[in-house]
Amino acid sequence: MEVILVILAVAAIVIFIYMGHLAAKRRREELHGLARELDLSFDPSRDYDHDSNYREFGIFRRGRRRTAFNTLTGRIKVGKRHCWIKMGDFRYTIQHGKSSSTYTFSYLILSLPYQGVPKLVLRREGMFDKIASAVGFDDIDFESAEFSRKFFVTSSDKKFAYDVIHPRTMEFLLTSGGPSLEIDNDRCCIYDSARRKWTVSDFRKRLWWIREFLELWPDYMTSQLDR
Repeated sequence: MEVILVILAVAAIVIFIYMGHLAAKRRREELHGLARELDLSFDPSRDYDHDSNYREFGIFRRGRRRTAFNTLTGRIKVGKRHCWIKMGDFRYTIQHGKSSSTYTFSYLILSLPYQGVPKLVLRREGMFDKIASAVGFDDIDFESAEFSRKFFVTSSDKKFAYDVIHPRTMEFLLTSGGPSLEIDNDRCCIYDSARRKWTVSDFRKRLWWIREFLELWPDYMTSQLDR
């Protein structure tokens, strides 16, 4: 009986590994298809440089064994401009004593067509944000009480934050929900706080979202940042 149980356990592990291999292969094929559709390049191999090349975004400095893969790169049109983008999957491991947990999430980095863009963080307000607010580490408040209650916003320039997040932008964010967003070093990074991988449909939605968000930036502000 013990031998049979060992055989069954080994068989279950082999099946689990094989199913994971098939799922990873299917995901690579789907993302490669998306890259062809969007006229982007696709590289499924490991990229270990995010924590140095994009270190302004803290999400790429979490944990250990950090690596990006299934990477799509190229240019997309945002309004009348073409912007360079990089998007794909990222994985890191958190050590808990002798055990560890590995997390994988999807991201999109876009190089803004402007210079000197102030830092901005925009995300759904979470429990830790509420605790921080209670002890005096407050975020930026807006005229809309509903928006201020649901979103956490900080910036190195409050005027920039108010210019970007005007009433139409607040309406868009409240309606669309959207991912977490960070702007730093004239680059914008979006990802989901839930540390989850996007489906191909999710990647399309995030591309739509970032286009809509940037097109809501007022002309008087972008003319001051224009290259």
